[in-house]
Amino acid sequence: MDRNSIIGLLLIGAVLITFSIWNAPSKEEQARQQQVRDSIAAVEKAKKPVVAPVQVNNEASAIASTTAAADSTLSIDSLKNVEMANRYGLFAAAATGQEEFSYLENDDIKVKFTNKGGRVYAVELKKYKTYNGKPLVLFESDSTRFNFAFFSQNKNINTSDFHFTKHKESAGTIVYRLYAGDSYQEHTYKLPKSGFKMDFNIAFSGMEKVIAPNLNYVALDWQQNIYKKEKSQHAEANNSTVYFKYPDEQAEYLSETSDDEKDLTTRVQWVSFKQQYFNTTLIAKNGFDKPTKLAVVHYQDFDSLAKFMKAGITIPFSHKPYESFDMSFYFGPNHYQTLKSYELGMEKLVPLGWGIFGWVNKFLVIPIFNFLNNFNLNYGIIILILTIVIKLMLLPLTYKAYISTAKMKVLKPEMEEIQAKHKDDPMKSQQELMSMYRKAGVNPLGGCLPMLLQMPILIAMFRFFPASIELRQESFLWADDLSTYDSILNLPFNIPFYGDHVSLFTILMTVSTIIYTHMNMQLTGQNAQMKWVMYLMPIMFLGIFNNYSAGLSYYYFLANVISFGQQYMFKLAVNEDAIHAKIQENKKKPQTKSKFQQKLEQMAKDRGIKPPKK
Repeated sequence: MDRNSIIGLLLIGAVLITFSIWNAPSKEEQARQQQVRDSIAAVEKAKKPVVAPVQVNNEASAIASTTAAADSTLSIDSLKNVEMANRYGLFAAAATGQEEFSYLENDDIKVKFTNKGGRVYAVELKKYKTYNGKPLVLFESDSTRFNFAFFSQNKNINTSDFHFTKHKESAGTIVYRLYAGDSYQEHTYKLPKSGFKMDFNIAFSGMEKVIAPNLNYVALDWQQNIYKKEKSQHAEANNSTVYFKYPDEQAEYLSETSDDEKDLTTRVQWVSFKQQYFNTTLIAKNGFDKPTKLAVVHYQDFDSLAKFMKAGITIPFSHKPYESFDMSFYFGPNHYQTLKSYELGMEKLVPLGWGIFGWVNKFLVIPIFNFLNNFNLNYGIIILILTIVIKLMLLPLTYKAYISTAKMKVLKPEMEEIQAKHKDDPMKSQQELMSMYRKAGVNPLGGCLPMLLQMPILIAMFRFFPASIELRQESFLWADDLSTYDSILNLPFNIPFYGDHVSLFTILMTVSTIIYTHMNMQLTGQNAQMKWVMYLMPIMFLGIFNNYSAGLSYYYFLANVISFGQQYMFKLAVNEDAIHAKIQENKKKPQTKSKFQQKLEQMAKDRGIKPPKK
């Protein structure tokens, strides 16, 4: 053999040795392969027929039977080991075990944990009850799923399948670990001595060797069934949905009244499963990675279920030897001041209305309400005082509207005369009416504008009372809960557009509204057709408000009663004869045409109508 052949063989041998070393299995893989070989050997051994010895005596027979049973048990256990290894790979050891529970508790909440998935199992709000007096549990294990998913060794791994090891437990802290050999995923929970917020950290140690190298994220699958906690399931369902917030933007939400879903393609700061008066919110310190998939399903045929909510959240993973992701949970009430104190925009979970209606609630209603709440008064009294304060603030506008309406009443005979004179020419009639208004110094919209300015407050109250957790389970007179409907009679049947009960506050509101409408009709002298429309609206409110918050109906009833008193005082203070004399004096004064009047006259000229004589 020549020198070149020897060198070639040596090079080939070196390559083979290097290749074998390079592809040699790790210690963990060798142990796992050995476990599989031992299991297979045990199974093969179990397949061999057990030959019983000659029955010399009963003791020998018993020994043979015991040996066969042991071999049979060994075969079953070995098969299970093989199945677990094939199914879960490095996580096989955590696939079996006993579920164990632990607790963290402070002044406000009690959190129950399970080692199965290393997650929150249930949360109880200690200072609240359900509508029927039971402990208020936000969710329990059978109503929620909280699972991290990723690929490892071509296997789909779900952490909810495994029993975590409780690594540490101390005052206010619990740490769970899911081991995969020397690597682990760690969940750390820290609960302060008070409050509704709990810190949650997920850490990965050595998991870059376990999680598939082409994955740059871990998927979080979070689901929750919302069980009924309030008296009115309809109201609870229609006020529950998924909220979310992008960084530096206001919170948004999915539909409250129908099934909805949304794919978010940018980073998200928090996701909240919001119920009517409570919420469970998951907050990322530096935002969740994109994408985030949200969905809400409206249950129709379940008495105990209100909604199903789902969030698919992306946790970034960079394949570093150690990395962590900081989050926190909020388990608590939809209380405006509490949520605002976290400075995360979570106060948007309290639906105060959009635009000017929200401003009225934030800067007027809520400050007054909170101030009165400091005196520990009954909430029925607080609503009464709140109503009086708001009506006093609106008194100048109300008085101005009354004076304007009184002026129109004084001018009514002249108005009817003009309308009768030009009944066949509406444009001519309108032109002369405007001329008369200008000479008399009367604004025909003067009575409407002040009332329109009061509308934001009325609508703001419509949003405030059903959303105010302060009224929840607070009783007043016959109403046992001002946050939901009051009932003096439960009907054995359901009336369409009305309901299966009779709300006394709604009846009082409706009757007072009809009386108030009648008083205004006498003052303004509306035509017969308009009267029917004005009287029809309170009747419609009877059906609409029968299922609404008793506090809202009570507020509108009080507002009507106070308006009666104001109208009576105005009637005593205002002299209609003096108003009429003032109008006649105004007619004698020289008048300048407003731009609106000039425009009306130009429109008339364009149609060939001559302006009225002065």
